[in-house]
Amino acid sequence: MNRCFRCFISLISLMFCFAATAEVAVVVHPSNPASLSIQDISRIYLGKIKSFPGGSKAIALDQKQGSLERMAFVKHVLNKSESQLKSYWSKRLFSGQGQPPIAVDTNADVMELISANPNMIGFVDAQAVNNSVKVVATF
Repeated sequence: MNRCFRCFISLISLMFCFAATAEVAVVVHPSNPASLSIQDISRIYLGKIKSFPGGSKAIALDQKQGSLERMAFVKHVLNKSESQLKSYWSKRLFSGQGQPPIAVDTNADVMELISANPNMIGFVDAQAVNNSVKVVATF
């Protein structure tokens, strides 16, 4: 393969990588008064705390493994790789210290569940957000 063609392929691949990373929004029910830091969100998703700052129960929703939103969330909010997160939850499950977040398939599933339950928290592609949820963080 000639050098110019390889450079062209590399450039196209790089453009797809940038296009594939979307802004992710962490969302809650509109009636939830919680103001959350990234650290608070991380602690909820790692099962270290089980309630919002106001005291109401927090139920975390996850997206399916391999989704762009989940990959970004795990990297930027939880500061872990997929394998580290899997190991983390395996240890917690084995020791009886908690259950991982509830996994759903799509942004629409997250939005639907959160709009119906004020105790839920989830993350979606920021472009999917509508007035059925409240954004508490973006990254």
